[in-house]
Amino acid sequence: MRERKRLEEGLATDAELGRRVEDIAAYFELAAEGEAIEEADVRREMDGLRELVERLETQTLLSGEMDRSNAIVTIHPGAGGTESQDWAEMLLRMFLRWCERKGFATEVNDLQPGDEAGIKNATFSATGEFAYGLLTSEIGVHRLVRISPFDQQARRHTSFASVYVAPEIDDSIDVNIKPEDIRIDTYRSGGKGGQHVNTTDSAVRITHFPTGLVVACQNERSQHKNRERAFKMLRSRIYEYELEKKRALSRKVEDSKLDIDFGSQIRSYVLQPYRMIKDHRTKMEVGDVDRVLDGDLDPFIRAYLLMRRQEQK
Repeated sequence: MRERKRLEEGLATDAELGRRVEDIAAYFELAAEGEAIEEADVRREMDGLRELVERLETQTLLSGEMDRSNAIVTIHPGAGGTESQDWAEMLLRMFLRWCERKGFATEVNDLQPGDEAGIKNATFSATGEFAYGLLTSEIGVHRLVRISPFDQQARRHTSFASVYVAPEIDDSIDVNIKPEDIRIDTYRSGGKGGQHVNTTDSAVRITHFPTGLVVACQNERSQHKNRERAFKMLRSRIYEYELEKKRALSRKVEDSKLDIDFGSQIRSYVLQPYRMIKDHRTKMEVGDVDRVLDGDLDPFIRAYLLMRRQEQK
């Protein structure tokens, strides 16, 4: 059924491409016959066609085994204390807004608020076709430079946060987790929530000793549901961990292991003394900082996927 749906969407897209091209051709035919046409209408049709073609071209860059999968995204603040915790929360908002733009459903599985501001860590799932393939471009350390809102002397600060992405795997893929290889801890959920959430040990944390992976879930009222969700997240993380070993491609793993500090960033977001976002892998630069922080990540994602394809040739 999943394959049928994918093929039906492909046929529908092909029909839409044909319709858009015919509509644009009709405008030019009318103009050639001397009919008055609105330039704005033609530009709107051309922009719509260009956007559709770029989206389809981006999908052709996603041919990995798990690229079509849903994604599980984890964000950790790094060096910088409260500054980095605030930056991690800004990144969480940016990714959630990007998912909203793409029509992906999101669910925050675990979120630990910071002591003064921001977050200590967060994990959320993004559900939608190609969510994992697209978000792999965000794996690594993100660096922020700005005038600190927490510094009374208004000095410029540099903050770091790391992003890790794993594919959400379904039950058809067997990941063997031995009971003796894990430790399950329950604790009281933090943050806002209903009475039951905040007064019982419903949150679940699972530690996997062979890989050192730790996952947590606290968004459900039931400990049983949190445990089920945490196991699903752990299976996905272990699967991605083993995939990296089999592929013998170290980029993603190394990015996730980099110190969350100076010299290890994949992208810099500079708000002071000038406004610019630069991706250090693709050298792409964007001056509209607010638009990117509001979720417009597609130019960076597309540039990364194009670079990756060139490297694989």
